[in-house]
Amino acid sequence: MGVFVLAVSMALSGCASAPPSAQAPAAGGEARVDALMADYQGKVPGASVLVLRDGQPLLRKGYGLAVLETGEAAMPRTNYRLASVTKQFTAAAVLLLAQDGKLSLDDPIKRWLPSLPKSADAITIRQILSHMSGLIDYEDVMASSFDADQRQMHDLDVLRALEGHDRGYFAPGQGYRYSNSGYALLALTVQRASGRPFASFLRERIFQPLGMHDTVAYERGVSQVAHRAFGYSYENGRWLRTDQSSTSAVLGDGGIYSSIDDLAKWDAALYDDRLLNDASREAAFTAHTATDLADVGYGYGWRITGETLWHSGETMGFRNVIVRWPRRHLTVVMLTNRNDPEPYRKALEIAEVYLPSSPVRER
Repeated sequence: MGVFVLAVSMALSGCASAPPSAQAPAAGGEARVDALMADYQGKVPGASVLVLRDGQPLLRKGYGLAVLETGEAAMPRTNYRLASVTKQFTAAAVLLLAQDGKLSLDDPIKRWLPSLPKSADAITIRQILSHMSGLIDYEDVMASSFDADQRQMHDLDVLRALEGHDRGYFAPGQGYRYSNSGYALLALTVQRASGRPFASFLRERIFQPLGMHDTVAYERGVSQVAHRAFGYSYENGRWLRTDQSSTSAVLGDGGIYSSIDDLAKWDAALYDDRLLNDASREAAFTAHTATDLADVGYGYGWRITGETLWHSGETMGFRNVIVRWPRRHLTVVMLTNRNDPEPYRKALEIAEVYLPSSPVRER
């Protein structure tokens, strides 16, 4: 067991105490974070916040409510829909299969999904991972008949939607455009290359080995979300439950639910080779392309800004972010069950509380 996951497991279980120097946060750190999180406190949709340094949780706390209707409080164990934070897990699943020799990142996507149109002939898995495929957005071409109260769109429906549109935004490898379509196709590729449903592959190869027992790629009627937070949006002066949309069942681009406790275990695994070997982690954490933001590059499921690796996630009723400073062994995770505001800048402010002598603000 790696040093970081051992530290996390011991700290979260409460079965051992670390030396005071390892546990001690910045003076008044929790109170300062509480002040930053004032808008999330009370009888409002809330948040769970984690700060890790050297594998130790310096802050592990919930704010506000996970379920407004029952008054259930947000806790460290509360599970939120990760939205696009899911993409780092989808990318990791692809990289695991590459390590297994089951696929190559340079495979044409049509090796695995041959029903895609001719415009996809030259698209590779590698290009999809870094959003350089030029694939069209499935949200723009999905059938209007999909309704969250009747039938939700799934990853296979994304493939079917793209089959009828023989065009792309640019030639593969010649540009960048963030693509939820691409990550839905990657989920299908994982399923076909492994012979296992995507949700099962994630559970068996990532979640269970890391002890992420409450993390799930959620499928309505198939799986359950333990300690579930429901999503809300502020409309006409009040909070309304807006937990699911017609695209919420697409797994590869945003369908995972997780908690800050489980994400602490995920973060620990990113420092060693329990899941991904050195070459795979380097590939995931390298900026393969510039993005539409001048200071941000994109790896495989990760954005790269300066020394940070990060990804945000936005979906109906949820806004989330994970920001890692690997050289400093510092990570901040903020999961929220509300539509606004985006938490990235708040996570940077929280990080500054714990490294006040060395600013971490990236943009």
